[in-house]
Amino acid sequence: MLYYLAVTIYIIVCLFLIVVVLIQPGQLGRGGSGLGGGGGTGTAGRGASSVFKRVTTGAAVLFMVLSIVLSRHNADHSAVEDVAPIVPPSAPATQAKPETDDKAPPAQPGQAAAPAAAPAAPSAAPSPAAP
Repeated sequence: MLYYLAVTIYIIVCLFLIVVVLIQPGQLGRGGSGLGGGGGTGTAGRGASSVFKRVTTGAAVLFMVLSIVLSRHNADHSAVEDVAPIVPPSAPATQAKPETDDKAPPAQPGQAAAPAAAPAAPSAAPSPAAP
């Protein structure tokens, strides 16, 4: 929850910073005739320029702090782990089926089924090698 609040504030600060930078009066228009700027004083004056600088500096600092906080959070948490936890591959689960004698007739209703014969155990002793 706190993460999503930080991301929302981060997006708002980004948009605010873009708008404030675009609204600021250009530095080229203050002197000379570079790019059509006149040599006269602007209508905003010097006081408005310092307000824009303070607001831009505050928004830039907040942007950098939130960038560091969000990057530290993302370094500790993986987006992939949030979606699906990583599970190591394992052998597929198989269920033991009861062994039935295919040749035996099916049990009739009301009649008990015959017990299945145990399978022959493999010989543990190795077979002698032929000369």
